[in-house]
Amino acid sequence: MSDMTSTADAPRSPGRPRSTRADEAIVDATLDLLAEGSTIESLSIEAIAARAGVGKATIYRRWPGKDALLLDALRTLKGPAPRTAGRSVRDDLVLLVGAVGQHADPRVRKIMPCLVPEVSRSSAHRQAYEAIVEPRRAAMREVLRRGIDRGELRADLDIEVTMSLLTAPMLTQRMLRWHPERDERMLPERIVDTVLDGLRVR
Repeated sequence: MSDMTSTADAPRSPGRPRSTRADEAIVDATLDLLAEGSTIESLSIEAIAARAGVGKATIYRRWPGKDALLLDALRTLKGPAPRTAGRSVRDDLVLLVGAVGQHADPRVRKIMPCLVPEVSRSSAHRQAYEAIVEPRRAAMREVLRRGIDRGELRADLDIEVTMSLLTAPMLTQRMLRWHPERDERMLPERIVDTVLDGLRVR
């Protein structure tokens, strides 16, 4: 993405307050078009404006360009990282793993398969994706480091590999329905307990 500055980072000019309703309509229009099959490259400000029922100028007053709008729109799908209690490494990991691939918005299942190729082809799109998921990764790193500091987990633990071991099974199940018959409610505990069994200090 050529311009990944979101509205959260851009300075606000004085004047009439922004319309929250217009913001939501623009973001929804962007996500709707992606869910319907538009690629990131083919998606245009014109199409977004038409779907949202606003003028292009309304969008450009809020976002410097399509890339910044996309970044904000995709962030709404991910949401903030769950807040961990900090008392139990296992419980905190179960909470974080349970949030992997979990979204209230049904459009996610249609958007993510379209987003993955773009992330693979473009370093700019990759950076945008990293900006979205990094807060959740940071939360999991903090929990694992706490486990090491407390002597609960092995000192030689490879944190990045461990994060992959914890998150990949949940993503596979939720995005690909690897085992359609599996009860997902118990899966985070099964994953965490299986991985921690090999990581705890003996």
